[in-house]
Amino acid sequence: MKLEIIPFDIKHTQDFYNLNVEWLKKYFYVEPYDEKVLSNPKKYIIDAGGFIFFVKKEHKIIGTIALINQNTFFELSKMAISPKHQGLKIGQQLMEYCIKFAKKQHWKSITLYSNRKLVPAINLYKKVGFIEVPLEKDVHYERANIKMILALSPLK
Repeated sequence: MKLEIIPFDIKHTQDFYNLNVEWLKKYFYVEPYDEKVLSNPKKYIIDAGGFIFFVKKEHKIIGTIALINQNTFFELSKMAISPKHQGLKIGQQLMEYCIKFAKKQHWKSITLYSNRKLVPAINLYKKVGFIEVPLEKDVHYERANIKMILALSPLK
């Protein structure tokens, strides 16, 4: 299966929204923060100094991930793979791509927020080196019950 990871393009805004809303509705619900960011990723992620990547198979977008600039850290967020492409290690490829990207940017770490019921995702995060850290009380996701950080060392 030939996959290509591409940077944000405004023409894929609806794919970004649809892929994320699909998994959110399956496991939780779309929170106001999600709706705001997913409806206008250019404004809330790209223009704020963040990054979005898409997984393209042939001419179809089948996955996405974002690195959101939270001012004092970058948050790995909005990772979604279309249901019929799950279980093929596409999420792992996206994670590895983002880790390499972050190292090239000389970031010290990547932070993420998740929910313990997303067991495959938590296992993937642990597999690539994320460790659990205390969750602050004022996190921007109601569903978040775990915070993880991946310490990075820049590429030589």
